[in-house]
Amino acid sequence: MQTWLIYALLTVLSWGVYGVILHAARSKMPMGAETPNASLKAFLFVCIAYAIIGVVTAVVLKARGTNWSFTGETGNGIPLSLVAGMAGALGALTLVLALGAAATPIIKGGGGFGVAAAAAVMPIVFAGAPVINTITAMLMHPPEGGFKSLPVPFILGCLMAASGAFLVAKYAPSNTGGAAHKPAAASKPH
Repeated sequence: MQTWLIYALLTVLSWGVYGVILHAARSKMPMGAETPNASLKAFLFVCIAYAIIGVVTAVVLKARGTNWSFTGETGNGIPLSLVAGMAGALGALTLVLALGAAATPIIKGGGGFGVAAAAAVMPIVFAGAPVINTITAMLMHPPEGGFKSLPVPFILGCLMAASGAFLVAKYAPSNTGGAAHKPAAASKPH
């Protein structure tokens, strides 16, 4: 298997479990009066994890004998790297906020998915992001022949990704009555 594909599949695995683990972490934070802060508390530790990975990356660069230059033939890579990092961090922040809102009962203005919030949110994120990625790439590097030259299968693929996200999010078994966790039976007074 090619190296790039191995890394891509490891990313799929990492990001595939990310939302579920993040929502589980969020749900273990203090609730009650602190419920509005639970998502941000979980996100704080996501940021700490990013910082740790950043330190490890610096160690790897040092071990590889890098020259610590960040300017290449086409310019300085730092500004766009920081913008990419901000986009990623903002996405992680809005993801944790979406998970919290999806878990909140409908009566309180949330999605009402409870423990199944990740099953509702993540398909939308993971099907929508590739479509946005492709559109952004095409805006930065327009296709030869312009947008009118886009192949029909590509357009169909974008539509299928969007409709697939909707169907997976709406009809995930944990969202449609076959709850993964049955509600606890009410205790009877003795």
